[in-house]
Amino acid sequence: MRDSTVKRKTTETDISLYLNLDGEGKSEVNSGCGFLDHMLTLFAMHGKFDLKLTCVGDTYVDYHHTVEDVGIALGEAFKKALGDKKGINRYGDCTLVMDEALVLTSVDFSGRVFLECDLKIPTQKVGDFDTELTEEFFFGFVRKSESSLHLKTLSGKNSHHIIEGAFKSVARSLRSAVTVDERYKSVIPSTKGVL
Repeated sequence: MRDSTVKRKTTETDISLYLNLDGEGKSEVNSGCGFLDHMLTLFAMHGKFDLKLTCVGDTYVDYHHTVEDVGIALGEAFKKALGDKKGINRYGDCTLVMDEALVLTSVDFSGRVFLECDLKIPTQKVGDFDTELTEEFFFGFVRKSESSLHLKTLSGKNSHHIIEGAFKSVARSLRSAVTVDERYKSVIPSTKGVL
């Protein structure tokens, strides 16, 4: 089973996270940020990842440290669960519609870190969630998962829909990328022989 556990404790957050890449989309998420919980619950379901997360953070300041550190912990969990990456598709992409919003994402588990976050989010907040934290989450994720990720809004007017579309699209892109191709299950998908 490709799973991992991450514990991350700083002066700002205390995180415990369990991830199963070959799950059923079940989740138990309590980050202390309701909007992030909503995004991670649908992320798990659309990626068919089992995810358990608890985070106690300094949310009396704002949600910045919580959102960033959860992204970091999730990225670390993906890296650990993937191991040497033998047999994975490596690449994944998805264009996903969420009502009026249309979001394109593409991921490569290359071992190189890059984020292109071209999400055009029209408002600064969704409820009490600062929408700029969406990019912070995904930057934390790519740094620790050692992946390249592109996100682009193709259309959209509603900030909630755009962000939700991004999380769903990323989840489905990741699902494709981490799926093992049984024909090549002992092969690292790179001419370099390492990712």
